[in-house]
Amino acid sequence: MRNPIHVLKSLEEKASVSNYKYERLYRNLYNPEFYLLAYANIAKSQGSMTQGVDGQTLDNMSLPRINRIIESIRNRTYQPKPAKRKYIPKKNGKLRPLGITSTDDKLVQEVVRMILEAIYEPTFSDNSHGFRPKRSCHTALKEIVTLFTGAKWIIEGDIKACFDSFDHHITIQLLRKRIKDEAFISLMWKFLRAGYMEQWTYHETYSGSPQGSGVSPILANIYLNELDEFMARMKKSFDKGDTRSRKVHKDHDKVRWAYRKAQKNLEIERTEANLAAFKEARKVMLSTPHLDEMDENYKRLQYNRYADDFLISITGSKQDAENIKEQVKIFLKDKLNLTMSEEKTHVTHSSEKVRYLGYDIRISRSQDTKRTKKGLQRVWYGKVQLYMPKEKWIAKLHEYGAFKIKKDENGKEIWKPLHRGALMPLDDVAIISKYNSEIRGLYNYYRLAINVCNLGKFHSIMRGSCLKTLAAKYNSSVMKMYKKYRSVKGDFGADYKTKSGTKRCEFYNEGFRRNNNIAPEFVDIMPKYRGQIKPNSLAGRLKSGQCEMCGANPVKVYMHHVKRLKDLNADNEFDELMLLKRRKSLALCPKCYEEAKTKSLKL
Repeated sequence: MRNPIHVLKSLEEKASVSNYKYERLYRNLYNPEFYLLAYANIAKSQGSMTQGVDGQTLDNMSLPRINRIIESIRNRTYQPKPAKRKYIPKKNGKLRPLGITSTDDKLVQEVVRMILEAIYEPTFSDNSHGFRPKRSCHTALKEIVTLFTGAKWIIEGDIKACFDSFDHHITIQLLRKRIKDEAFISLMWKFLRAGYMEQWTYHETYSGSPQGSGVSPILANIYLNELDEFMARMKKSFDKGDTRSRKVHKDHDKVRWAYRKAQKNLEIERTEANLAAFKEARKVMLSTPHLDEMDENYKRLQYNRYADDFLISITGSKQDAENIKEQVKIFLKDKLNLTMSEEKTHVTHSSEKVRYLGYDIRISRSQDTKRTKKGLQRVWYGKVQLYMPKEKWIAKLHEYGAFKIKKDENGKEIWKPLHRGALMPLDDVAIISKYNSEIRGLYNYYRLAINVCNLGKFHSIMRGSCLKTLAAKYNSSVMKMYKKYRSVKGDFGADYKTKSGTKRCEFYNEGFRRNNNIAPEFVDIMPKYRGQIKPNSLAGRLKSGQCEMCGANPVKVYMHHVKRLKDLNADNEFDELMLLKRRKSLALCPKCYEEAKTKSLKL
């Protein structure tokens, strides 16, 4: 069997040829090496231990199980099982449907996802940032900061029930543009029409991309790439002029003359009246643009998309923005059978804040000056500014149950930290680490905001909540807990022992400075494909044919999985071995696997 890495690279190399059509893709699904690679990818997620409608998880993974899947693929009897539907809360209080796919279907979908990603990823637009390697919300926001400078109008794009509205026929038509393999297309039909189970009742799916499935993100990008290409064509036709006109603003000469007159009068006689007149003239001059911004011969359109959310910036008139909005609406309806939400799609002046990816975005109109090598300049005018909304970190405090709001006799709000009873059974280090991870998580996401320093109040409430949780755990007071855990530097933390000695877990005290760095570790983590299977990898251990408990070799190996290491009690040899190896899986022979099922914790 061909190495799957070589296959994916070969597919990727041909992606740049626009008229090339891929044939015989379906045969790659006969390759067990693809499934071993897929198995290694999905095993990293805790969702791999979530049961689908068939009640199975990643536990009990084996080569015979993979071979059974391949055989059903080969003889065309493979049929994806319906997804088990659950609902998760959205930020607006509504519920989002989520489909939990069965484990065997996850393996097949991961193989299909890798194939589709190799074919389509090189052709996707640079303005698309969702569900793509080395891209994230932060890369989308950084692009906006760079490209939206000086824009006058912003179109907030919202597609009504986007993922639930994808037309299956259009999806297949788009796939057929590059794929000439009806067996592979037939498999995609099966995924789209698999349906879902809700309250043990089967429901068919006639439209939409199944949210929660492994192929849903790549199918969504293939579908919405048509919008990306449409916006690229529109930008090409809309953009006008090479540079903005250097025409001086009609009022600039007048206010500059008034300023110089006031300056001369002040030099002749320094009185309070002349000083006040000079300051007023200077204020008016600095607030008056030097150049006329309304240049009819200069127009620009910029576009940015993350999943089904997109922004369009217009350097031009409001009528231009309204026309663009209407054209996008018509394209979505006629070509993609999608409906733009009239309630949520707005044309907003760039000086007003626009909510996108959890940030508030606006174009600065600040007339403040800064002395540079060229003299006093309005360096902030026209720059894109990112803000962290206050309600975001307040909502996090409510979500954690870390505080309450009271009002005094004058009606003034008083914020009081609360202890978190759910964390009290944990040890001290785990409690502090939990708070640290929550603080760092929020800070890492909003570190691009110019007002990220406002998280200081969030930190203060979380700090008080942590001390109150420790105090409630030991039936003590906050002051006693602080004195007990206080460090030399003045903050608090807890000691813990390691093989290398005693270490200390300090409560977060690293500040909240703005950080514009978009390093690789800050973008979405995607699977790294390696050219060969290493012996200690999941796939290597599965293929080894050696039981990691009794040492039997060669045998049929079954992988035993648990969801979290911290939930193991070490009351049997299987749990002890997993804790010793720091692994959530064991390769076991049939006899040891049956014994592990009865002794080890199953989640």
